[in-house]
Amino acid sequence: MRLSQIAQALGREFVGDDKEISSVATLAEAGPEDLSFLANPKYAAQLATTRAGAVVARPEMVTQGRSFVISPEPYLDFARAVNFFARPQGWASGVSPLAQVDPTAQVDPSATLYPFVVVGPRSVIGPRSVLFPGVYVGEDCQVGADCRLAPHVSLMAGTVLGDRVIIHAGAVLGSDGFGFAPSAAGVVKFPQIGRVVVEDDVEIGANTTIDRAALGETRIGAGTKIDNLVQLGHNVQVGKQCMLVAQVGIAGSTTLGNGVVLAGQVGVAGHIHLGDGCRIGAKSGVGQDVPPGTDMSGIPAMPHATFLRVSQITPKLPQWRRRLSRLEKEVEALRQALDVHASPQDPT
Repeated sequence: MRLSQIAQALGREFVGDDKEISSVATLAEAGPEDLSFLANPKYAAQLATTRAGAVVARPEMVTQGRSFVISPEPYLDFARAVNFFARPQGWASGVSPLAQVDPTAQVDPSATLYPFVVVGPRSVIGPRSVLFPGVYVGEDCQVGADCRLAPHVSLMAGTVLGDRVIIHAGAVLGSDGFGFAPSAAGVVKFPQIGRVVVEDDVEIGANTTIDRAALGETRIGAGTKIDNLVQLGHNVQVGKQCMLVAQVGIAGSTTLGNGVVLAGQVGVAGHIHLGDGCRIGAKSGVGQDVPPGTDMSGIPAMPHATFLRVSQITPKLPQWRRRLSRLEKEVEALRQALDVHASPQDPT
């Protein structure tokens, strides 16, 4: 593409020479036919040495003698530009003769099923959706239009996907939730008879597991992005446009509002609510409701500003402990000295 075409497609202006752009790369690795970007001022010095043919950058970063696409949001616009050059994975089309499709299932003629895909009774595969090798779709499932299910994704019975859902390799949706009832004879399994519903434009990372509801639905709201190795328990409700980073774990029946962000390895207890727009820092443990728009961090989770103060104090605790021990000894010595020099009371 010409640089002018890229700028026009992004709805941005460009300065410098119009040139042919054939790929995208970082500032450090880009060549004369590559488009790069500068979003973090930390890397501004690389503008002097980069070989990139053009750079997406904010107006204040533009320099003479180089071509730029001017953007108030360079990272976002560069991500959009990468789509012009991205090649979707996959090579097949149509339904492989090695796929196993139940006679009662409905597969749109434009869908692609690779070898060793299994589609169970009464399930529906929507237009232009692609199921890679080893995908299992159980009975009564629905896969919407333009979905992409990577190798070895499992959709257990009753799972529903909206349109444009992306699920990466090894993810499991609709496995049984962890529900058991204690009894005198031992632990009794509580049957998990609900389902998982994933709304439009959701992306789910590799080896993530989302449990079916015990009763009702486990639901993932539209536009939510879930990273690799995330665990969502039964009846969890995730709002729209949420971000769940790797190794997050959410216990059963917890609800997340819209726009919630959980950083890596956050653990959330069951039966609580996280309000719209709240953000939880990495490795935090959340055990109570979080009001909308609140930033929390730590174990147990606390307001982020408090967590920062606590973090500054923590390395000083050994030193303070030694000082406290010395003060206790000094106070005890003073008390003993006062006892020795105290005048005896007059018996009369």
